Amino acid sequence: MICPTCGSDNVMKNGMTRRGKQNHKCRDCGRQFVENPQWQAKDTDTLAKIELLLLERISLAGIARVMGVSESWLQNHVNHLYAAVEQKVTVIPKQVGKHTVQMDELWSFVEDKGNKQWVWLAIDAKTREVIGCQIGDRSSKSAQALWDSLPSVYRQCAKIYTDHWEAYAAVLPSKLYKLVDKESGLTSYIERLNNTLRQRISRLVRKTLSFSKKLENHKGAIWNFIHDYNHQIRLAMLKAQPPQFSPSFT
Repeated sequence: MICPTCGSDNVMKNGMTRRGKQNHKCRDCGRQFVENPQWQAKDTDTLAKIELLLLERISLAGIARVMGVSESWLQNHVNHLYAAVEQKVTVIPKQVGKHTVQMDELWSFVEDKGNKQWVWLAIDAKTREVIGCQIGDRSSKSAQALWDSLPSVYRQCAKIYTDHWEAYAAVLPSKLYKLVDKESGLTSYIERLNNTLRQRISRLVRKTLSFSKKLENHKGAIWNFIHDYNHQIRLAMLKAQPPQFSPSFT
């Protein structure tokens, strides 16, 4: 027997496990182990595929079936993954100038429909990037948190369009924002993004069994999608840029 931690063969038997397997202990490092353990660490390809599936409208039970992993292991993995997601937007740097922002709120819930959690979003109307997000109630406090989450360049000079929800008027600078109706088309991009979120994040589907039971995971899933959404926009913009050629001299 070889110790899987230090590689030593100075190993002794150390009783039986609760599953009836022979337990071993390394005399050098103290590691306890069994031969041919039932649990195996997941390889990097499996972990990468799971992270991709988490960006689609698939329940955790569905991902567990597809990937051949246990639901308990997957839930524990997701808990750690979402806990590490940064809850702050990353956008392409902008210069001070003319910018247009659209804001809107998206209804969601955690555990039951009585625990409402509103997803407040702000996007750049030109690049379509998500430039701000807040998840909470529908009060002016959440509107303030959304405003504070915007990069400073937008808070300085952007023109902001919102619907007629009263919380916006209590928070946004009167010189920068304008209340508009849906028929104006000036909030069409953010309303389209709301549809995308409901199509891609199963926790946000109005009638679903894939709702969140923990607020931390609810926020983590939404922020995880936002980071990937903005990343895909950056990749598309890089591909659209014309190639740069360096002049050659002979």
